[in-house]
Amino acid sequence: TRYGTAPAQIKAFWDQTGGLWGAGALVGKYGAVFTSTGTQHGGQETTILTFLPHYVHHGINFVPLGYTASDVNNIEEVLGGGPWGAGVVTGGQGQRQASEKELAVAKHQGVHFAKTLNK
Repeated sequence: TRYGTAPAQIKAFWDQTGGLWGAGALVGKYGAVFTSTGTQHGGQETTILTFLPHYVHHGINFVPLGYTASDVNNIEEVLGGGPWGAGVVTGGQGQRQASEKELAVAKHQGVHFAKTLNK
């Protein structure tokens, strides 16, 4: 996350998908989003929210995490993520590693995503 949105490298990636967009190659596919920030209130939800136009323009179905993982509601410690998607708080210099709970939420998001696709 950079200033509450995806970093320039991610935007540059999507800027190169015009051919896929023109061909409708991603219409009906599924996607989810996860993020990391340097601080607890570093813009994880806004990053995912501002990421969605890429999916919308390509016709990709967004699969949010929702409140399907119990640790999304955990207030006992600093945790990244939320109903929009998994996340981690890394510290401004990347000094913090993902916690066990953040990793569990990320794993849960992957399982939730796979189950959604298998419906």
